[in-house]
Amino acid sequence: MKRLVIYIHGMGGTPDEAKHYIPIFKGFDVIGFDYKANAPKEAVIEFKSYLNGVSRGYDEVYIFAVSLGAYFSLISFQGEDIKKAFLISPVTDMEKLILGMMRTEGVTEEELKRRKTIPTRSGTELSLDYLNDVHSYKINPTFPISVLYGENDALIPYEIIKQFAERTGSTLTVMKNGEHWFHTDEQMKFVDGWLKNELNDAAFDQN
Repeated sequence: MKRLVIYIHGMGGTPDEAKHYIPIFKGFDVIGFDYKANAPKEAVIEFKSYLNGVSRGYDEVYIFAVSLGAYFSLISFQGEDIKKAFLISPVTDMEKLILGMMRTEGVTEEELKRRKTIPTRSGTELSLDYLNDVHSYKINPTFPISVLYGENDALIPYEIIKQFAERTGSTLTVMKNGEHWFHTDEQMKFVDGWLKNELNDAAFDQN
């Protein structure tokens, strides 16, 4: 049986990150997706096209996605033949995330509608077109999901992840003192252990 894992990085990440996980996904082909999309509508087009191209010849396809890459995956791959998704710090409610950023910056919806784009102190640009784009896509996964979340995630509130896991029947693992960006030696060791546990699950057939 031929199995493929598609690694999808978060904002600021690279497809080369996939190399770290090759020893963990034994018996799988692991590739990193170097996507270019910045907005939901662009992502759906690019992600679906990419999946259709790389999945040919494989019996099973798995998604391993991080943060923004997880959000783009969730809105793009609904209805696709995905065996399972492993998500780290997934953005599961982009609208709430954007509205939270607007509150932090003191920007009202009326002001954003008037100005169309507003730069923020963090360097991220608030965009009316992006927000409207987000409204066009709902997340209703059609495949099983395992989620890893950091207890000290400063970007995504725990309640949002918990609600997502409950609504979708996803398995949720929380790393004590973990952050949104898993990058320290301790955090990466936890990620590796989490993946190994998921792959050793009795319900997961590796034959």
